[in-house]
Amino acid sequence: MKTVYMCFAADMIHAGHINIIDRARALGSITAGMLTDEVIVAYDRYTVVPLEDRVRMLGNIKGIDRVIVQHELYYDSVLRELKPDYVVHGDNWKTGVLAGVRARVIEVLAEWGGELVEFPYTHDPSVVALEKSVAARLGIPEVRRPRLRRLLASGKIVKIMEAHDGLSGLIVENTAVEAGDRLKSFDGMWLSSLCDSTMKGKPDIELVDMTSRLQTVDEIMEVTTKPIIFDGDTGGQIEHFAFNIRTLERIGVSAVIIEDKIGLKKNSLFGTEVPQQQDSIESFCEKIHAGKSALLTKEFMLIARIESLILEQGMADALERAAAYAAAGADGIMIHSRRKQPDEIFEFCEKFRQADPTTPLVVVPSTFASVTEEEFAARGVNIVIYANQLLRSAFPAMRTTAEMILKHGRAQEADAGCISIKEVINLIL
Repeated sequence: MKTVYMCFAADMIHAGHINIIDRARALGSITAGMLTDEVIVAYDRYTVVPLEDRVRMLGNIKGIDRVIVQHELYYDSVLRELKPDYVVHGDNWKTGVLAGVRARVIEVLAEWGGELVEFPYTHDPSVVALEKSVAARLGIPEVRRPRLRRLLASGKIVKIMEAHDGLSGLIVENTAVEAGDRLKSFDGMWLSSLCDSTMKGKPDIELVDMTSRLQTVDEIMEVTTKPIIFDGDTGGQIEHFAFNIRTLERIGVSAVIIEDKIGLKKNSLFGTEVPQQQDSIESFCEKIHAGKSALLTKEFMLIARIESLILEQGMADALERAAAYAAAGADGIMIHSRRKQPDEIFEFCEKFRQADPTTPLVVVPSTFASVTEEEFAARGVNIVIYANQLLRSAFPAMRTTAEMILKHGRAQEADAGCISIKEVINLIL
């Protein structure tokens, strides 16, 4: 009997899947591969059903003889091991982010004369409604909140990009690029107080109140599914923070980061150029403890941000605070620096990891932007936050467009730098 390989990334099996399995069965014995969560999210969305349950679901379908886990988006290693006569897939991957995967399947199958067989994708309205229903569950707070911890548990470095409104959230949600043998995408979103303030034309001094900031969270959550890390600035008064952190937990945010400063908050990149006061270790630990005590789940993360290097208090002070904050219950440590070279960040990471091999470590490479994620990972970093790049890139683009329209008295010259209205509409469908 000839052999068939099919790959799935499904939370549920619907009529379209059954139809293509039945047609594939006529070609030979079927081995079905199930993609891991990490692979699926790189090009599509988070899964609702755990991998083990999805594998079990496939194994119980009539016509499937064997189920394996596929750990890579590209089929190369699986196909060379199985050497199937046929790979069966729907015809919906001829365009889009999976077109490159399809091309590689054809190339690898040619090594032994295998064949790609494609059947028409099922566009049944009931199937579309079912898929939308499953996708909608991804935004439920109880489903969304634990995703950051799940990502950290996977062992890979977590890539977070700032989002400041619904449109930028959609960009973070949907952007993927081909990199070697895999697709790369962002794992989650950072809701920066700097970006939130700037979008409202106000200074970054905790002037935008919590109600307004939560409205931004709601706008982004309504159209996205990826986990959110919230920039909590100093956290404010301990009594207020205890309520605010519970609100963030309840609506489905995955983590909050608070910095160990007191008084009128100024942006960290000003460093010692403006008056800034660091909180005492004892007081900030009390705030951490109050925040953790207010939480109702074990899923939400409170991450402590250390400003010692920003305020030139030295490496020893930063490491002392990191140990104290972790002991007080912080679920992660963020270390910040405004130097363009990463030396002090690397030194902190290496010394912190020698003393504490498990507490998640977060960096924000706004000034030391030349460092790669791989270099961070090699030093024990778990989360990299790109804290303001989307907003910063939007500003010069909008200013250039405005200047060109003023200069020429029409919009034609500016059109080359704009995406089409159709692309905008497709993004927000």
